[in-house]
Amino acid sequence: MSRTLVTGSAGRLGRSVVCALAAAGHEVIGVDRAHGTPAVAAAELPADLTDLGEAYEVIARFRPDAVVHLAAIATPFSRSDVVTFRTNTQLAFNVCDAAVALGVGKVIVASSPTVIGYGSPNGWTPGYLPIDEAHPTRPWNAYSLSKLVAEETMRSFARTATTTRLAALRPCFVIAPEEWDGAPTQSGHTVAERLDRPDIAGVSLFNYIDARDAAELVIALLDRLPGLPNGEVFFAGAADALAREPLADLLPRVIPSTAEFAAALTGSAPAFSSVKAERLLGWQAKRSWRTELSEGTI
Repeated sequence: MSRTLVTGSAGRLGRSVVCALAAAGHEVIGVDRAHGTPAVAAAELPADLTDLGEAYEVIARFRPDAVVHLAAIATPFSRSDVVTFRTNTQLAFNVCDAAVALGVGKVIVASSPTVIGYGSPNGWTPGYLPIDEAHPTRPWNAYSLSKLVAEETMRSFARTATTTRLAALRPCFVIAPEEWDGAPTQSGHTVAERLDRPDIAGVSLFNYIDARDAAELVIALLDRLPGLPNGEVFFAGAADALAREPLADLLPRVIPSTAEFAAALTGSAPAFSSVKAERLLGWQAKRSWRTELSEGTI
């Protein structure tokens, strides 16, 4: 049995990751300052991982085989810029530093598609569509910048680590299982509202992923990490867009600067590509809003 420590275990994605890991036979240690870690976790510990000493203490206490680092201020502008940047970057550094120093074998760090820079108040034009991991990053707010710094922090440790394999994951707009039944999403809107109002979902290019699919990608990445180059980054998105119309037609109406490239997004194709995860990890998203959204909310 592999012991896996999940930071942010009570969060929107963390809960599904804990459940999926436990179902796959992992002994899961949940670490979160908030309550809500699923009961399937073998242990739950409230800890402030922005304190480097506490990060070391937690990892030294449980000696996990792997760490899945999800803890963060999870949305842009939900806290002041200085708190968002300081918290997210300090968390990433402390977790990576402690994990590498104490010999943890595998570390996954959560990043975000926002590092691409969409939604900038000064305008944004993609280099191409669909967007993959090679697309230039252009963060413009404290949250997206903090996530790019988290990625670079992971890469810096990957360059020198001898026994630890590290990677970063960019999960699209995470939808927890209860949100298909009408619970508010992280934006405060329901999934149905995001579908009915393209101005809401369009800001993030209509991207999304079911939390359970993202959790399955975490498991696939943990399994394949030893055979990957150290420091890889992966997008994790649904196989379709969170939109009732093809993005080839819809996206230029919401973000005119995408018109040159949107023609490639025919049918239900999403704006973000997860082909790298499929190719290197054998992972594909299984769930779609078309199958998961409760009938009464469509």
